[in-house]
Amino acid sequence: MLWKWKQRHLPRQANDPGGVLPMTELIKPEDRIPPKTQIAPCSDLPAGAAFGWLREGWGDFMKAKRVSFLYGLFVFLVSVLVAWLAWNLGGYVLLFSALSGFVFVAPLLAFGLYSVSRQLCEGREPSLSSTLRAIRRPMGNSMVFTLVLLVVFLLWVRAGMMVQVFFPLGGDPDWGKVLTFLAIGSAVGSIFACVSFAAAAFSLPMLANRDIDVITAVISSVNGVLRNKPAMLVWAFLICSLTAVGFLTAGVGLIVIIPWLAYSTWRGYRAALDPSGWPVLPRE
Repeated sequence: MLWKWKQRHLPRQANDPGGVLPMTELIKPEDRIPPKTQIAPCSDLPAGAAFGWLREGWGDFMKAKRVSFLYGLFVFLVSVLVAWLAWNLGGYVLLFSALSGFVFVAPLLAFGLYSVSRQLCEGREPSLSSTLRAIRRPMGNSMVFTLVLLVVFLLWVRAGMMVQVFFPLGGDPDWGKVLTFLAIGSAVGSIFACVSFAAAAFSLPMLANRDIDVITAVISSVNGVLRNKPAMLVWAFLICSLTAVGFLTAGVGLIVIIPWLAYSTWRGYRAALDPSGWPVLPRE
């Protein structure tokens, strides 16, 4: 009876169908498969790496001018619409919150342009139709990320309105109150902006290029940012400066700046992370 029980319940050796594999030899150390990493390996970046990304990104912009201008025009029209709605619904407070929260949605607006960068890296001629088709493949993951950033953006808008409650400007505010409002609002907004920047810095290009889940992409992005703080501080400063130029030109500058930053972000992603452990998304 004991022999029959062993035959039914204990694993057999591969080279001896009638024998029984001892429990101490079920898994050999050399046969053990290591678990797949949940973080893409990260490179150490020099502090001035972002300037090289901008240079390479501008080269990509010049190679795909038609698609870039069309996409930039779309971003400009969306920005004008959002600014108009914010002004009519909530006045300068909501407008200021919306403009400040642009940093949360700008990476999503540039998501489709990462496909253009990928086509250029593959030696193909980018087209608007192929770019739009490529967006559909990682659409599920991008929508999850969109929801997360939308929640962060709404929290920032609410925080901006709370700043107005505790530091009201009144009907005819002096410069002291205005500067206090801007300083407090900027300090609060910087917290949300840092979280958004770390999560989106490399994750969106990774989602557009690799078959990877949102959590892994975000963790890899945050890890890459934290391990390269000087380089990422420079990159964040350049993003804010170029975005400010876009706003100072009444949004017209965004037609060029958003595609340029998107292509530069792709270059930064390729320089910072090694996503070779995940399969490449198929072509559109």
